[in-house]
Amino acid sequence: MKKRILLLCIIVLGFSYKTKAQGDLLVTPTRVVFEGNKQRESLSLVNMGTETTTYSVSFVQKKMNEDGSFVDLVEELPGQPFADPYLRIFPRQVTLAPQEAQVIMLQYRRKPEMAAGEYRSHLYFRSEKDYTALGQKDTIKDSKSLSVQIIPIFGMSIPVIIRTGEVSVTAALEDLKLEIVDKTNRILNLNIHRKGNISLYGDIRVSFVPSIGKAYEIAAVNGVGVYTNIEKRNIKIRLGNSSGNVWTRGTIKVSYISNGGGKPVVYAENELEIK
Repeated sequence: MKKRILLLCIIVLGFSYKTKAQGDLLVTPTRVVFEGNKQRESLSLVNMGTETTTYSVSFVQKKMNEDGSFVDLVEELPGQPFADPYLRIFPRQVTLAPQEAQVIMLQYRRKPEMAAGEYRSHLYFRSEKDYTALGQKDTIKDSKSLSVQIIPIFGMSIPVIIRTGEVSVTAALEDLKLEIVDKTNRILNLNIHRKGNISLYGDIRVSFVPSIGKAYEIAAVNGVGVYTNIEKRNIKIRLGNSSGNVWTRGTIKVSYISNGGGKPVVYAENELEIK
């Protein structure tokens, strides 16, 4: 039987903000927005590992689901044009020794035919490190049947957004509901509704306002986005109650606050009465 070797690649993606790390790579910043007169952005890459590694840099396309997860895209969706035709990245490949850092440049080229709104792509950093286990190649060479070799490919991506022309966005927090997990833990369910031609990106703050006494924070979630391909995002927030206070007779107040540089703006607020 003709030897067949099927190579499966596992792509491990991570999404976080401020400083982003996946495997041995650290990238800052973790989100890039071109708006106004901004045309350049510098990104810092640091190899936090113990081996010299080569990383390739490319653009990929993704859409957001209502639960916050991402799905790869091949073609543009209505209301979600890709940003990469208007971007240049250089260099596209870097080799870093352990603890070594390098800056790469991202450049935005504005074109007159661009319609008002938001363009988005993701910048993808892929490790070219050979993760094949020792001795694995020899085992596959002697096989006479279908072989499956699983090779992990570690990568991470960050969103790159272009905003041009007249843009606007509004938000609303709706459908607040408290789910009881056990005596001390609760889960707050809510939906963020978005309207406009750009995405939302911000932090959620949750506080309890007792009928008597001062309000205090009971949960916080940073870096919550709602992209332009969806008008609603479902959010679940675990409310830890390490203080042992009983949340009775009061109000749970939720605020969604911008987190994109500049003075924070409250996108939306809402309350849930606790009886």
